[in-house]
Amino acid sequence: MRRLLTASLVVCAYALVQPQPAAAQESVAVAVAIDKASYHWPVFKNEYVTVLRVLFPPGKGSNYHTHSTDQFGVIIDVGNNSNQLLGQEPTPPRPPTRGNVGYTAYSKKSMTHRSTNLGSIPFHNVVVSLNHPEPGRFTAGSRADVPGYAQVLDNERVRGWRLILEPGQAVAAITQKAPGIRVVVDGGEITESAPGEVERGQGLRTGDFYWQDGGVTRAVRNTGTTRIEIVEFELK
Repeated sequence: MRRLLTASLVVCAYALVQPQPAAAQESVAVAVAIDKASYHWPVFKNEYVTVLRVLFPPGKGSNYHTHSTDQFGVIIDVGNNSNQLLGQEPTPPRPPTRGNVGYTAYSKKSMTHRSTNLGSIPFHNVVVSLNHPEPGRFTAGSRADVPGYAQVLDNERVRGWRLILEPGQAVAAITQKAPGIRVVVDGGEITESAPGEVERGQGLRTGDFYWQDGGVTRAVRNTGTTRIEIVEFELK
């Protein structure tokens, strides 16, 4: 009996020190929160949102991280990312569309993954994470009657519009009902005008973003020499 017990212990010890299959190793991989992931840099935070600049140089990418809050984002540079869910094989690389607007309700189903840019140009995504898990704080406005604004997103959490202006073009005034974010896809120079205020020029840089308060009325004119493309969001 003693010899049998000794032999069993030796077998168990041998099994413990042997290399584990890749799937077993992945199952114990340590995943961090999205704002702690490599090449995910939180650059702005307030009560409502956390904005991350996700920027992968060619050949670089993130470690395993978990998305658990609702988020939306805008693609600035496409790269060529391969994605890998925890415990699964990596997907073939596939570049997104520049300027694409995405939204995922990760509060309903979280996701743990990592990504690697296998392309020759950077991957750049401006990601806005919603700090509260439930909607209902604001009522987003409508810009359907203002030519130039094209609605690109609308759900229970956020509404978004794309605005493209060639040099010299302008768009009529809108009133932003709820607070939100402006993301610059293609930069240049604009002039904003608001009732009772002096006109205000701005230099927009590609990849920049701006927090915008609700209750503001503004018209926009492209006063530069390049095409302007921005995406504006209002929270709900």
